[in-house]
Amino acid sequence: MNVILFGPPGVGKGTQGEKLAGETGIKHLAMGDILRTAVREATDAGIAARAYMDAGKLVPDELVVAMIEDSIIEDLSQNFLLDGFPRNVAQAEALNQMLSRHGLSIGRTVFMDAPEDSLLERLSGRLICKACGFGFHRQYSPPSKSGICDRCGGELYQRDDDREDVIAHRLEVYKEQTAPLLDYYRHKAGFRMIDASGEMETVYAALKEAVEG
Repeated sequence: MNVILFGPPGVGKGTQGEKLAGETGIKHLAMGDILRTAVREATDAGIAARAYMDAGKLVPDELVVAMIEDSIIEDLSQNFLLDGFPRNVAQAEALNQMLSRHGLSIGRTVFMDAPEDSLLERLSGRLICKACGFGFHRQYSPPSKSGICDRCGGELYQRDDDREDVIAHRLEVYKEQTAPLLDYYRHKAGFRMIDASGEMETVYAALKEAVEG
């Protein structure tokens, strides 16, 4: 079954999506990772996307969909979980058209929700390894040694967009651009909504039930 996981910044899509993919064997397609890989490997879509990024512009929807398509068609027999895509209704409609061309469909669309104060707390506490990109959290999953990555020994840092003032802006952008996806998907078959404000294991259990139930 192919899955879309969406919700506001900091709700846990990446963490929960990666865990679900690891347990079920489906392909975890995180939009941020796909974009970085396409740019690094200089694929056709990656080169085009890099030009927009270097100019300080948003990558157009058609390029984003092209990168998603490249990742999906690597193995059309493997189910996938989309994390961080689509971000708006236009991307959702473009995704549907692309999947239809390949005879594919989405079986579950899961909306993860949490109160805004919880999202602020989660995002402002995130730490990222400069070397390997692995994430920690000051409160929920701190490193064994302050400022040092448990996996590779790299230096941990806080991303600029995880400062509280920037987070507030990101949540406003989400409300304007991505929240309409909830109205788009809520009346479609396979839609589920879960409360993602609890402990990680509780949220994961709810996610598994939403996908498998």
